[in-house]
Order: sequence, then structure tokens, then C-alpha cells
Amino acid sequence: QVQLVESGGGLVQPGGSLRLSCAASGSGGEINDMGWYRQAPGKERELVARITRQSRTNYADSVKGRFTISRDNLKNTIFLQMNSLKPEDSAMYYCNAAVFVATIETTRTLELWGQGTLVTVAA
Repeated sequence: QVQLVESGGGLVQPGGSLRLSCAASGSGGEINDMGWYRQAPGKERELVARITRQSRTNYADSVKGRFTISRDNLKNTIFLQMNSLKPEDSAMYYCNAAVFVATIETTRTLELWGQGTLVTVAA
């Protein structure tokens, strides 16, 4: 079974940078699209950025020009480079992956989530 493990969160001052990593390990399917989501206290979880296996990307309007998502398919890892961080970026950041599973009987895509890594932007 594929598992996702995030790392790289922490405390940073406004205007600073952080780089998040999400490593997928295990077996049981082919990892296709992956992405980063975040959830702040009192708010719903929202999409930050997604990336396909072919490295096509999309971003939330609030992070365009500041965040960059990338992936290393050989290591089954994605990254989120966060620059010019703002207090509004403070949240728990979660890694998401779509895993394609094929059997003789059927095919399906599973949505997996990591445990999250906390990002706090404050002076």
C-alpha cells in the first residue's frame, strides 16, 4: 500500500521561504497526479497546487507567482517551494496523491492523504 509522508514545515517570518517535501513509499499502484492542499483553523481544506505525472501544474490564485510545485518521478516525491510567505499562508499542509490500481477484475483510482506538516508564518 502506498503511503505519503510530508516534511519541511516550520516557523518562518513573513517574506521568508520554506520547501515542503512529500515522499510516496510502498507499492500497490501507479502514482499519477499529486498535489498540496492546506487547511487553516476555522477554514475548509483548499487546493494549493497540483502536478500531473507529466509535470503539468496548476495553482490557487492566492499563491501564483510565489509557490512552485515540482516532482521527481524516479523518487516518487513532490515538492512545494514557498517564497514570499505571508501570515495568510499559515496552515496545515497536506500531500495528496492519485494512485491508479489495476487488477484482472477492475481498475480504479485511489485518493491518498499524508498526515500533514504545519507551516506558521509570523514575526
